[in-house]
Amino acid sequence: MTASPNAQLPSAETASPQGRPKAGGPLFIGLMSGTSVDGVDGVLVRLPDGQPPQVLASASLPMPAALRTELLALNVPGDDELARGALAANELARLYAQTVADLLAQTGLQAQDIAAVGAHGQTVRHRPDRGYTLQLNAPALLAELTGIDVIADFRSRDVAAGGQGAPLVPPFHAAIFGAPQGRAVLNLGGIANVTLLTPGQPPRGFDTGPANVFLDAWCQRHLGQPYDKDGHWAATGQVLAPLLEQLIASEPWFALPPPKSTGRDLFNLRWLDDRLAAYDGPAPAPQDVQATLQRLTARTVANAIDAAAADTREVYVCGGGAYNAGLMRELAYCLQRPVHATDALGVPAQQVEALAFAWLAQAFLTGRPAGVPEVTGARGPRILGARYPA
Repeated sequence: MTASPNAQLPSAETASPQGRPKAGGPLFIGLMSGTSVDGVDGVLVRLPDGQPPQVLASASLPMPAALRTELLALNVPGDDELARGALAANELARLYAQTVADLLAQTGLQAQDIAAVGAHGQTVRHRPDRGYTLQLNAPALLAELTGIDVIADFRSRDVAAGGQGAPLVPPFHAAIFGAPQGRAVLNLGGIANVTLLTPGQPPRGFDTGPANVFLDAWCQRHLGQPYDKDGHWAATGQVLAPLLEQLIASEPWFALPPPKSTGRDLFNLRWLDDRLAAYDGPAPAPQDVQATLQRLTARTVANAIDAAAADTREVYVCGGGAYNAGLMRELAYCLQRPVHATDALGVPAQQVEALAFAWLAQAFLTGRPAGVPEVTGARGPRILGARYPA
């Protein structure tokens, strides 16, 4: 599927009075709960061949506090992990099902109108270097609750082929955001990943390092708030240049060439606490650490883009970080390029990843390889996902 480089997504349309979808292409639902573990985003979208996606409805449900706590706890070894993981996956599937019900209610559509649901699940381990990746999900339960076929398990096929299994979204970004000039699409969730779009070439993409994972965790620890709204707390501190350089220099992962991916397995509060303990300057104030962490996200993104695609002309940002005004200013400062949210291209930043998983579900059903060796380093293109019939 291709789209005009700057095509505006058509505004939401309505179903017919009988609740049946209008002609024009199959309907899919995409669901995403990312590394920030703050909620579930969903879209109901028509995906006509050769045309831009048509979003009929979108929904965002907050992650229940108890489930968020458990999902974060499952990112590290603990007691009775197998049972706890299975129960958390079931709860997540129920939250996914609520999101699907919300989307159907908004449009008057029925389960039988939807070709499939694309559901990524919640990553709790990501170790492609050891041959595995783990996303908590209960797609069979989700199919049972919704009455819709579910496409899930998008990463494991690529990892089996020697790839990173991530990022998954560059082929979708290429289809939707391709441009006649060098462009980067940057997703800022818990982890940052970038797609590099060069005319006439396959998309490239890779993780660049932490995005909101440190910003949120440090804010939660010191302010008791889930995130630093618009970077207001970071703005009360100052960037500590020696600490910033130490954070970058002390982590070999930053210097690895693509393809590469990462997650909370590496970038977590233990990582940060160890480096703060080793810092040889005066004990930093919490707000100065926050300011430095915000700069760390921006600097590592800029370093990665400069090293891999110095001719990039513009950067478009999606994910929750696109709504952090302080982080967006830091990005513009470090990148020295125009930086905009993907809203400027007609795709709300909060919808991009959910849209991507609707697109990936369609790619699976049509037999189109969405695993791209230029992105993940796999041995060849692979069809990603597994189907759970309703």
